Amino acid sequence: MTATYSLQALSSMDEPAFVAALGDLYEHSPWVAAAAWQSRPFNDRSALQAALSQAMQNADPAKQLALIRAHPELAGKAAVRGELTAESQTEQVGAGLDQCSPQEFEEIQMLNHAWQDKFGFPFVIAVRGLTRADIIAAMRKRLAHDKLTEFGEALHQIDRIAELRLVQRLSA
Repeated sequence: MTATYSLQALSSMDEPAFVAALGDLYEHSPWVAAAAWQSRPFNDRSALQAALSQAMQNADPAKQLALIRAHPELAGKAAVRGELTAESQTEQVGAGLDQCSPQEFEEIQMLNHAWQDKFGFPFVIAVRGLTRADIIAAMRKRLAHDKLTEFGEALHQIDRIAELRLVQRLSA
């Protein structure tokens, strides 16, 4: 179970403690929390989320690309091998990606491959609240994007994933 924190506690933490508490909100990218720490104190969740998002948005494109690439393929090799972060595993299982029919699994694998070929990074979507069919439809639709559009959409989805994770991390 992941620890929860009050905004007051987060605002009073030193940088290493803050990064330890929130560094995993953005997949394998604790630098986002480290950059957001400088915006303390946080008056509400929206202010904290805005600081995190701003830190990600202000990063250079190479760092943003590394963040996008830190996300696992949906129902991909890492999932099959059990190598997902706890958050990613929970999110993918919640969307039913662990229960794909052979046809769904094959289509997702084909779309993942097409995605990597076209964009050079994995398909990223906040899966919470979506079904397998929703995810496959989004993959098909977004595959038509150009690289710049999809780069921006991936960052938007990463912010959404982090926001959903943050809600679970904050105590009342």
